[in-house]
Amino acid sequence: MAKIKMKKKSASTDMTAMCDVAFLLLTFFILTATAKVPEALPVDMPSSTVQTKLPETDLATIIIGKGKDGKEKVFFDIRGREVRKKTLEGMGQKYGVAFSEEDKEKFALMDDFGVPVADLKQIINMRSADRTKANQTGIPMDSLDNQLKDWLLISRRATIDIDDKELQVAIKGDARQDYPSIKKIMDILQDQKVNTFNLVTGMRGKDF
Repeated sequence: MAKIKMKKKSASTDMTAMCDVAFLLLTFFILTATAKVPEALPVDMPSSTVQTKLPETDLATIIIGKGKDGKEKVFFDIRGREVRKKTLEGMGQKYGVAFSEEDKEKFALMDDFGVPVADLKQIINMRSADRTKANQTGIPMDSLDNQLKDWLLISRRATIDIDDKELQVAIKGDARQDYPSIKKIMDILQDQKVNTFNLVTGMRGKDF
């Protein structure tokens, strides 16, 4: 008996729908992604396996590392717009620098900074891209001019006045940073009875 030959069907698959889904996902990720803002003082953080997340508000971060000129510098950052504005107002009153309402609004949207209070208006009025490229000299924290101490104290008071809670503090230091520099910051915190703070580290694998 003669065999009946079965007609072979095409094995090709229409990928049009899959391509549409892929492009939709790609568009979604591009639109929802947050661009990484360049840091004015980039630091190579020490590695750790701890995964404790820092709060989004009511947090002061002290950054210490070497700037583009190779000198050790200290930068400061505060989370929370209203706290930032009230802190700037308090620092202006203490150091005799008049900050306008426009200055305060711009400062509330800034990231970390590292200049003496007298030079802060110049940094505030820069564009964000120019600010990260600027050679900021660092916040003074020596015995004769300890502005870092005042930034901490006034920002803590501002947080209590606005949010009725204590400001949390984090230290973000370079892995190669000398211990005496970190200890100097710890001494400033302990002088204000701040004995609990966070150390910011980079993530690494548990089996590293």
